[in-house]
Amino acid sequence: MATADRVQQPGFWPTKGSPSREEYVGPAACARCHAAHAGQAATSMARTLARAPDSEVLRAHERLAFQVGRFAYEIARGEGGSVYSVADGTRALRSPLAWAFGAGKIGQTYMFERAGALFEGRVSYYESIRGLGFTPTRALAEPRDLEEAMGRPVGAAEGRRCFGCHTAASTIGGALDLARLIPGVSCESCHGPGARHVAAIEQGRLAEGLRATTNPKTLDPTASVDFCGACHATWWDVTLAGEKGIAALRSQPHRLQSSRCWGEGDARLTCVACHDPHEPLVREPLSYDERCLACHAGRGGRATRERPGRACPVGTTGCTTCHMPKYEVPEMHHRFTDHLIRVLKPGGTTTAPRPP
Repeated sequence: MATADRVQQPGFWPTKGSPSREEYVGPAACARCHAAHAGQAATSMARTLARAPDSEVLRAHERLAFQVGRFAYEIARGEGGSVYSVADGTRALRSPLAWAFGAGKIGQTYMFERAGALFEGRVSYYESIRGLGFTPTRALAEPRDLEEAMGRPVGAAEGRRCFGCHTAASTIGGALDLARLIPGVSCESCHGPGARHVAAIEQGRLAEGLRATTNPKTLDPTASVDFCGACHATWWDVTLAGEKGIAALRSQPHRLQSSRCWGEGDARLTCVACHDPHEPLVREPLSYDERCLACHAGRGGRATRERPGRACPVGTTGCTTCHMPKYEVPEMHHRFTDHLIRVLKPGGTTTAPRPP
């Protein structure tokens, strides 16, 4: 189901913007009971949005610069925060950065405000080059004027989507509320507003407290992948948008559900079967072999009802390096794992993604 349809249904769904601000309590309230999930605060998701003065990337760089033709871009750190400027050799525009999107492990994109409106910066930071480059899909070699060179206006609907996936409680009653949002993807981003849950638990009403929060573990496989797809794009989100190639590749849910082994949906293939959202992303390929062998027979073994996937003739280590190759996304200066699980034929190339 498309995310736009999911959020219209009763109950909580990620990015839903109908609750009131008073229904949210913040991650500190959750941590009082859920100490086992304290590691979530160290994940990239938890740090996927920060107020610009709190950005680790901006704090680590006194000055970042980028030159394209006659336009000179700069982000310079000062006492009050980082100031973004663009100059064309004749005049310059400057604005304090307000928001930093992304934890910075791959990159970070910025928003600023001018005349009460939100703008996306034309340039972003990329960790692999330790510097600035054009924001993905926003490259302009010859902007019409300095204003266009500086950034792009962000409309109300787009703002709700951007902040909805990078925060909790940013959209209240359908309207963007930047003053009281909870930065980053934290507990209530996935489990829903927690005020009723906390109140019931503190008063000893356990059953009521459990009903007051969302437990994604109860979802069927397709809904579970769609749940993550609320921000990472579901199969229908990508299909209805007509996205192809790299744009489709970057949607892990879409690529996963396009895999032949997905079938009608299997709990062993959902996002959370391999990735624990409460812990930092594991980047070592060998760590995922165990998950692959939950479906596939071991080397030399035969497929069974429990493990219908046939054994790999090559081996049972480093499965993802062959069957989920990485692709370079030039505009992001990074290689992304393709979640379309498949057998690549000998001599196949991994320089461009297979069409979905």
